[in-house]
Amino acid sequence: MAGGTIDVNGVWKKFAKGESFDSLRDLIPSLAKRLISKPPDQELLQKEFWALRDVSFSVRPGEALAIIGPNGSGKSTMLKLLSRILKPNRGSIAVKGRLGALIELGAGFHPDLTGRENIYLNGTILGMKRAEIDKKFDEIVDFSGLAAFLDMPVKRYSSGMYARLGFSVAVHVDPDVLLVDEVLSVGDYHFQEQCFRKMQQFCRQGTTLVFVSHNLTAVSTLCTTALVLKSGFPVFQGDISGAIQKYHSFYEADLKSRELEVLDSRLKVNGASDTNVIEPGSRVVFEVEIQALAEIRDAHPGIQVHTPDGQCLFATASSRLTKDRLNLSPGQRATLVFSFDMNLQGGVFLLGFTVSPEIETPGEWLYYNPRLKRLVLTEDRRCAGVLHANPSLDILIHRSEVKTMDRQEVSA
Repeated sequence: MAGGTIDVNGVWKKFAKGESFDSLRDLIPSLAKRLISKPPDQELLQKEFWALRDVSFSVRPGEALAIIGPNGSGKSTMLKLLSRILKPNRGSIAVKGRLGALIELGAGFHPDLTGRENIYLNGTILGMKRAEIDKKFDEIVDFSGLAAFLDMPVKRYSSGMYARLGFSVAVHVDPDVLLVDEVLSVGDYHFQEQCFRKMQQFCRQGTTLVFVSHNLTAVSTLCTTALVLKSGFPVFQGDISGAIQKYHSFYEADLKSRELEVLDSRLKVNGASDTNVIEPGSRVVFEVEIQALAEIRDAHPGIQVHTPDGQCLFATASSRLTKDRLNLSPGQRATLVFSFDMNLQGGVFLLGFTVSPEIETPGEWLYYNPRLKRLVLTEDRRCAGVLHANPSLDILIHRSEVKTMDRQEVSA
């Protein structure tokens, strides 16, 4: 497996919004109008829109590129262009090497054919010879875990079973370039782990990977670089930490306070600064620079750690950490430095910052932002769960003493 390359240069892709026609009287004039007045590719007809606009990137052998962004940003369209399902209106795409792709649930499957028949159909579509499929057939079935359902029509498969069979075929093509969409999220936990390990193995062997997912933990653990799309535009391309910060900036609320303003917030992890992708158990330094908008006396700064759905995992304030209080005059600035161990397992977590008044009353704040920063913890694949306990294991073998009786003891 030598690994393939991807070069995308100035790619644009447009689509037409859906139209419905009640009769031939409406349909025929519309088709005639399109044939007569078809504009060049760089122009838009009425109801057309650009799904991708001037996208360029390169991926080399052994590299793993994540494509992330909000729904409708053009991620899946980009994968379909890379897999040659679609053609760009402008720009060029060059993919060198054997291609394996799982970009749409059930793509390449015929619903009336059995799982067995679809392995041969999908494998052929992906460029495998009949003899090659015969040779790898048992491996494909074992990887999918669907041996008991192999002779059932796939139209009776669940979405998870579809994903299992599709990914199993795609990875046994031995691809130089592997394209994977969010479709894997429908699989169960153990199959996702199995796929994850397989993709890591491919990258180590030199396979070029393009991975589309909203699972930022998987993205940060698997990929080395990322492309962020928004409304078809490439808004960031570079390291994973910067890409995730850009992605989250789309959803930030503008939280205002009459008492103080947050000027800047920074994370330092194990001595490295300006990152929000960390490993479980890391020592985190959280710096918040603030400016008082009004007189602040004997206030209590604090931090919180939440899950994305709002569950509070940890919260504390200066009133429980130190005797020091926050006192500022209007216009005065201060930097607050919190240090803590992030003993959580892989996932996305929200880091909040609060300032409560001298007399702490539940629900009353001088400043409250439960999502000032987002932390992405990479997966420690040795463990599962929420807590990262940094476990170790010693195995102590107890050797039992077997008493051997001599002949005299036996005869007695």
